[in-house]
Amino acid sequence: MDYSAKLDAAIDRLHEEGRYRTFIDIERKNGQFPHAVWTRPDGGSQDITVWCGNDYLGMGQNPVVLQAMHEAIDATGAGSGGTRNISGTTVYHKRLEAELADLHDKEAALLFTSAYIANDATLSTLPKLFPGLIIYSDALNHASMIEGVRRNGGDKRVFRHNDVAHLRELLEADDPAAPKLIAFESVYSMDGDFGPIEEICDLADEFGALTYIDEVHAVGLYGPRGGGVAERDNLAHRIDIINGTLAKAFGVMGGYIAASAKMCDAIRSYAPGFIFTTSLSPAVAAGAAASVAYLKEHPELREKHQELAKALKLRLKGLGLPIIDHGSHIVPVIVGDPVHTKKLSDMLLSEFGLYVQPINFPTVPRGTERLRFTPSPVHGPSEVDHLVQAMDSLWSHCALNRAELAG
Repeated sequence: MDYSAKLDAAIDRLHEEGRYRTFIDIERKNGQFPHAVWTRPDGGSQDITVWCGNDYLGMGQNPVVLQAMHEAIDATGAGSGGTRNISGTTVYHKRLEAELADLHDKEAALLFTSAYIANDATLSTLPKLFPGLIIYSDALNHASMIEGVRRNGGDKRVFRHNDVAHLRELLEADDPAAPKLIAFESVYSMDGDFGPIEEICDLADEFGALTYIDEVHAVGLYGPRGGGVAERDNLAHRIDIINGTLAKAFGVMGGYIAASAKMCDAIRSYAPGFIFTTSLSPAVAAGAAASVAYLKEHPELREKHQELAKALKLRLKGLGLPIIDHGSHIVPVIVGDPVHTKKLSDMLLSEFGLYVQPINFPTVPRGTERLRFTPSPVHGPSEVDHLVQAMDSLWSHCALNRAELAG
């Protein structure tokens, strides 16, 4: 076999479909977020404003977080030195897990190197703990959840997105005695819509199912203390397992689950994705713990974030752009073609110094390609004005002109 030719063919298909992904080389500037410096393909540099980052609240530059990380690295060095079971558990990891358990009002939390791994490892391990487990998964769940469910070897049912009637049909069709788990999200990051948490919890109670919620795009951003949409809606106590990230609103990296002490103990004891992975560095754990603690006490950042998202949506709607608005902080503008989306993204960057990454298949369905803007409290009025003016100019003159965009 000509392995090189096979690789060429696979990459060429992505180019032909207009969805080959390119990495934009940027250097974020501490104290100046959302501003950064872009290293252009010609080797030159250009000042830009980042409009697609997931550091939703700018916590990646918060002095409290940075100080905690500096102190930890000065005290302990760079890495953790091992897996959690073999020399990789430190006071910083335990402190972070305690902060996370408190955030969600759960008995315990379990730290992973990313929320992707947390979802994959947990969902793929649960059938080992509950033989015969049936997992009911929302059709638009994140790839990490889909992968975890796919790999677990158990039975799965996929219900139509946010369709509790369809979920009920699936639950009613299965053996009442079989163990069950319903897996869904609180905020779906591509459209920005909310999961029907209370209705799903009601079904879980009725059919004796466990509940598993991914709050990755909600922790830090919703609820009185940043515990997510479940906390905001006073429903966290009805969720058995909460998945979250430390890499978005908390501005650092890592992922976790929060649940009962028994559940966390069982997952840490049986999940290969936890057992055989080197733990986060102490400095990262220290920074994340500081960020979680800080955001519990600073709801004004969440309020400002929501206000800015609403204002940006209103102004883009005023231009007649096809905005999806479900009331969350996510601001998607549908373009509907991968080539056009990439062209629009490239023009925003090169002509206006505005960076927003195109979102294409398989992240979103074909025909719904989009630009997804993520405003934050560190985006000021001048940054918003510049973005709106740029979108007005490009959309009016060439964003929907196929001949120009294809040229």
